[in-house]
Amino acid sequence: FSLQVATVTEYGAFIKIPGCRKQGLVHKTHMSACRVDKPSEIVDVGDKVWVKLIGKEMKDDKLKLSLSMKVVNQGTGKDLDPNNVSLDQDERKKRMFRDYTSQKITLEAVLNTVCKKCGCKGHFAKECFVQPGGTKYSLIPEEEEEEVAAAGHERDKKTSLADESSKKRKK
Repeated sequence: FSLQVATVTEYGAFIKIPGCRKQGLVHKTHMSACRVDKPSEIVDVGDKVWVKLIGKEMKDDKLKLSLSMKVVNQGTGKDLDPNNVSLDQDERKKRMFRDYTSQKITLEAVLNTVCKKCGCKGHFAKECFVQPGGTKYSLIPEEEEEEVAAAGHERDKKTSLADESSKKRKK
């Protein structure tokens, strides 16, 4: 239908339905295939737009009509989604998004675990790579880690100096 825009809000545009006092909402997510931040940049009050009815809902004894502009060619009024494929995809995307933040494992939780396989701290048995009777590895605290790294760096300097002096002797 080619209908007239009645009002524009920050979340969409209300469209006049001819022959009744009812209005339908084109939510900003259904105004364009591109992201719409401000519906007022797309339509103005009084504009004629082509819309498709995509949903009806009874809420508090009121009929709410959902309309879409993005599935209708705004120049010709041709339905670009006659089988509602893109609408179904949009709904599927909304349902697939879930908030997994409550299920995150924090580093502290991993650090405080003890492997049931080797008895070392800092990893789970399923991540353990110790062979029976083999070397056991465990996480070391950060302070010690810095000291060990510094000592290793000093050792690297000494070996590189020794390598240079042995190269000079060979010449």
